[in-house]
Amino acid sequence: MREDELRDLVRGDGWLMRALGVVRDTGLPDAWIGAGVVRDLVWGRRYGHGFDPSAVRDVDVVFLDPTDLTRANDDRATARLATAWPQPPWEAKNQAAVHTWYPATFGGDPVAPLRTIAEAVATWPEYATAVAVRLHADDRVAVCAPYGLDDLLDGVWRHNPTRAGREVSRRRLARHRPAARWPGVRVVDPAADDR
Repeated sequence: MREDELRDLVRGDGWLMRALGVVRDTGLPDAWIGAGVVRDLVWGRRYGHGFDPSAVRDVDVVFLDPTDLTRANDDRATARLATAWPQPPWEAKNQAAVHTWYPATFGGDPVAPLRTIAEAVATWPEYATAVAVRLHADDRVAVCAPYGLDDLLDGVWRHNPTRAGREVSRRRLARHRPAARWPGVRVVDPAADDR
């Protein structure tokens, strides 16, 4: 099972396991770590030159709190994580509030409120980064992967057109340079939304 492959990679990294423990123990509602840091771990180990936590740009922590849709809630959540462990570059975002700021920040049409973490993860810009993990109270690793794990585990950078347009994808591709960072990764042209 592909989820077990990802769980083994996550469990095998002490830094990410510590980060998952911090997220769980801060008590943020329905909190997960996802996107780039999960991709960096998997692709660094499988397709690059290893995973280096000091090179992580941000640790995306998503949570779901429909009772407080303010940016201050995100700031408080990020501060709680940093107080518990100052080292990682935490970035906490309440997915219940995305509809309040997304169009103004990224342009485009209004977006519907997100009701679950799985709905939120399904909107992330590449299929390989549309993945999140969290740690249960008994230390089991849970996986949220609405599109499955094939692109992540098989090293495929492919645009997810659910919310991000092709131009956003092209800019992300130029910024992240996946083929240079992870030589074994295959890039699918953003114009080929063939999934």
